[in-house]
Amino acid sequence: MGRRSVGAATLALAILAATGGAEARAQAYPAKPVRVIVPNATSGLADICARLVAAGLGEALRQPFLVDNRPGAGGTLGTAAAARAQPDGYTLLVVFDSHATNPALFRSLPYDTLADFAPVSLLARGPLVLVVRPDLEADGVAQFVKLARAKPGAINFATVGPGSPARLLMELLKSEADIGVTMVAYKGAGAALGDLVGGQVDAMFATVPSVSSHLKAGRLRALAVTSARRSAMLPAVPAMSETYPGFVSEAWVGLLAPSKTPPEIVARLNAEVGRILDLADTRTRFADLGLETAPGSREDLDRWIRAEMDRWGRVIRERGITLE
Repeated sequence: MGRRSVGAATLALAILAATGGAEARAQAYPAKPVRVIVPNATSGLADICARLVAAGLGEALRQPFLVDNRPGAGGTLGTAAAARAQPDGYTLLVVFDSHATNPALFRSLPYDTLADFAPVSLLARGPLVLVVRPDLEADGVAQFVKLARAKPGAINFATVGPGSPARLLMELLKSEADIGVTMVAYKGAGAALGDLVGGQVDAMFATVPSVSSHLKAGRLRALAVTSARRSAMLPAVPAMSETYPGFVSEAWVGLLAPSKTPPEIVARLNAEVGRILDLADTRTRFADLGLETAPGSREDLDRWIRAEMDRWGRVIRERGITLE
């Protein structure tokens, strides 16, 4: 056998060994409990989604997937902890909207939003809804805009944090409709909704589950949802895009791993998550949260995060939003 033939055979054996080793690692994973960091408090949307998916992964892969809540600093503390973790598949990170807005809100972050993480899968997404106190003289988005134009600054709009969807969606509407409202900041959605129901503020963008009981009881009125089409949970409520084409935004939750996690482990996680999200029971439980399961490729999640960073980064810069 010539030198070239020997070299080619050696290379082929090396590739086969590497491929076989990768497959073996994927099949052996996980061999111990897996930590799933959620960078916000318990009972939030990301936390609930993380626990549903973690339970499914634990059952399928026969190792506990343990949710570890690390709230603080707008989600950056828990995210930084995940970025520093060993990239071995035994630390994962569940992120939500703020993961894409924080790069524009913070002067510097203790991690690189894109380079430090490997996308695994989008988990879920769902619309927000523009709600108003029932006695506000606006039966739809057009009337809301007309009222805001007639009385600049008179409408008090509740927001939850400078980078929250509630704030950013209102900034987008202000820009699209050329209106002015008075922003009233709250530390939590519960306090904001309490004041909205009590009539201390006039309107806010909120998640569908958080306001559904108030809508049924007539304590609030829904003007529009932010999904591309009408929501199955609120079929009678128009989509915002029916008045302002292109005005589409959804709350979302995604799963990441540290960037150098072996790709075969990331691929296995993606496949298992996709299977779990396709289960009828999983879809039903997410629907109860006002969300649709969103199984897809790792590339789908990467594109989603980049698009969200670009879109909301532009809004944050143009509107001069800061972490005041």
